[in-house]
Amino acid sequence: MTDHDHPSGRRAVCRGRRSAALIVAGVLLPLPALTGCSGDDREASVAASQDIAPAPRSELKSGGTLRWAIDAMPATLNAFQADADATTARIAGAVLPSMFTVDAAGTPQRNADYLDAAEISARDPKQVVTYKINPKARWSDGTPITAADFIAQWNALRGKDNAYWTARNAGYDRIGKVEQGAGPREVKVTFARPYADWRSLFTPLYPKSVMGDANAFNDAAREQLKIGAGPFLVGKRDAEEGRVVLVRNPKWWGEPAKLRTIVLQSLPGDKRAAALADGSIDVAAVDQIAAKRVASALRPAASGSPRKPGSGNAGPQDDGARAQGRSEARSDAKTAKTAKTAATENAVLRGYTIRKALEPAYTQLALNGSSGPLADDRVRRAVARAIDRQALADVVLKPLDLPSKPLGSHLLMAGQHGYEDHSDALGGQDTGAAKALLADAGWKGDGTDRQQAGEKRGASAPRAGRDADGYGYDDGDEPSDDRYGDGPDGDRDGYDFPGEQGDGVYDGDADGRNPGRPIPGHAGAPVRGDHEAGARPAAAEAPLSFIGAVGSEVQQAALLRQSASFYKEAAASEKEDADGDTGSSAYARYKRYKKRAAQTLTAAELIENGQPPQLPGSGGNPGARHIGAARSYEAVRVAGPAGGKAARVATVKKDGKPLTLRFVLPDGTGSEQLRAVGRRIATMLGKIGVQASLQRVSDASYFQDHIASGDYDLALYSWPGTAYPATDARPIYAKPQPAPDGSLTVEQNYTRVGTDRIDQLFDQAASELDEGAAHTLMEQADARIWAAAGSIPLYQRPALVATKKSLANVGAFGFATPRFQDIGYKKPGLPQS
Repeated sequence: MTDHDHPSGRRAVCRGRRSAALIVAGVLLPLPALTGCSGDDREASVAASQDIAPAPRSELKSGGTLRWAIDAMPATLNAFQADADATTARIAGAVLPSMFTVDAAGTPQRNADYLDAAEISARDPKQVVTYKINPKARWSDGTPITAADFIAQWNALRGKDNAYWTARNAGYDRIGKVEQGAGPREVKVTFARPYADWRSLFTPLYPKSVMGDANAFNDAAREQLKIGAGPFLVGKRDAEEGRVVLVRNPKWWGEPAKLRTIVLQSLPGDKRAAALADGSIDVAAVDQIAAKRVASALRPAASGSPRKPGSGNAGPQDDGARAQGRSEARSDAKTAKTAKTAATENAVLRGYTIRKALEPAYTQLALNGSSGPLADDRVRRAVARAIDRQALADVVLKPLDLPSKPLGSHLLMAGQHGYEDHSDALGGQDTGAAKALLADAGWKGDGTDRQQAGEKRGASAPRAGRDADGYGYDDGDEPSDDRYGDGPDGDRDGYDFPGEQGDGVYDGDADGRNPGRPIPGHAGAPVRGDHEAGARPAAAEAPLSFIGAVGSEVQQAALLRQSASFYKEAAASEKEDADGDTGSSAYARYKRYKKRAAQTLTAAELIENGQPPQLPGSGGNPGARHIGAARSYEAVRVAGPAGGKAARVATVKKDGKPLTLRFVLPDGTGSEQLRAVGRRIATMLGKIGVQASLQRVSDASYFQDHIASGDYDLALYSWPGTAYPATDARPIYAKPQPAPDGSLTVEQNYTRVGTDRIDQLFDQAASELDEGAAHTLMEQADARIWAAAGSIPLYQRPALVATKKSLANVGAFGFATPRFQDIGYKKPGLPQS
């Protein structure tokens, strides 16, 4: 499961480099004023950022195997290579030395397992850091960890030897020399240029046998790590089975690992629910669907008398009734078998729990400022000020009972020391201000708000037929008005706001080749498939009963309602058979019948309200679709409050051309949440006259072919938080620079928006050894990033991790570096959570 198709994110792969694996295709809201975190707020944020079932080591038994799901086999075991990923980082954390770890508040802490001391021992004339290595620390081959290992790593990563295929040299390039101090266990690092983030260096630390030889660095360390110095060692890497096995390190000098073995098993996201149901995995990051399945197994079974076989109306039966009886008998047998399977799976799932927390990663709206309308900072700021970030955060986080404050910083997560909200440098959501910015940039409407054609003044806005709980744990499949409605994509994401469908949104086909296809609810005559399933259609000027409709119309409406009832009943039966298994054929039939129920009921209501239903064979106008598309291109429908009119806001134009932005979103099954957020944003933009053309592209091409290459106007993806923002965040916000070949070097600044002053502030902060002064510089940089309006943080992402109830010290880690030696199973007789 890649990050972009799963709501739970991954930790930074390597500090100083942001991996494409961390881009979310899935997977951002102003606070009232510029304020710092109070002590209480910070403690609450930290508490919400970790959920690992903490337990003292004394309560854990020794031994056992932990099967831990990973997205894919790591391409390399060398964390300093370009294709290192989250699994590479996880393995390195378990088997290699880390000089500093990070706590739950995102603050670096010296790792006493490896260092007795580490401090700045001199500032003038040069910065000198002295490390004192724990005398017990040694590699698994018995060789002591010494200054020679530090020296080899510096030489490999400093960027002076092209024989080493390194992905980064941040920090190492500032070092003037590394040498042995008073003895082999003391290391003196002298910096040519001051470096505030020196604690980020030499983590992980590889042995001299890897770093001292380019061939070993480039090739040997990709496939295996023969030598380690952590509580675990790499025991086996089995590419065919898709697993990496970690075993206890017998030479480990610290507190011994509680687990005997950790098996990192490659397991795609769409297979994790099944793996949990058969008990073949112990820990797995999951999506909301899988989390809901676990939660439903924990609830008591619904009470009620099951339908008895053959029950129904007594009396003579015709052929149809007898056929129905046979069908019911087959259904009863199938239901019994399904119920038995479900009971078995539920018994297994009751052994799991869901750990949830705010992940140290945030979802952002990226605005590509390289060309087109968004090259104008006034247009970018207008787009940003049209977004109600609080509403988006509420929709994503509130159903999970997680804090839903919008993130106010690009550089620090809520709860980190020094976090402050700087979004007021841009300004909060303000439709009037956004329109004024557009007008100042030359993008203007016709100055009128036109009423939606065919709607009465004062009519209530259509309401969405979706469940209210978003993607919480309650079983909310039934739409609120009992219409079994599906979303425009055929999948129920649970994020619709009342009356929002069609508010200036074009939803492109899944293959990305038709970004101009209108979605349900645009202006024009209703067309087949263009009415939101589950949303009540607006009344016509004269309903059926007032225009003297008789005979065929009345009969057709009655038959359609009867059909809807049959489909609804069939859908309920199939849903019960599916028992939460969204991959089953029963669930597919449930979705199909549910959609048909909504379509036929909608058609009946359209007839009753005097509007053509546009069902196959109904004689509807075949050109209505094209007329509707053209009209919706010229104007954007904006839903008013309940009881108010649904206005039409003219699309703003410049030189006769409408302002249309191409909003690229991933098409994967795990990206429903991201697409839903994208649709909400497009709706908000419609209210200022900006037309959003939603284009869905494959997950495989989303990052490389669109984000990295700059082939988008708007996009949603995520960056991880960091304990070292001066180093890690600089390439994300660095001003793009022309390359000798005429191209643009963007580093990781995929919005192509930056300024010289932002670069200067990052450089100054990276060299400032006074932590208070460095923090002030980072605050100034963050405010300027907000003002540039290339990246708009929306919310911290939710992390959901399924774990066995008997496990402790594992789950949603947040910022904290896992202590692998403390993960284990609770002793028998102790409470499980």
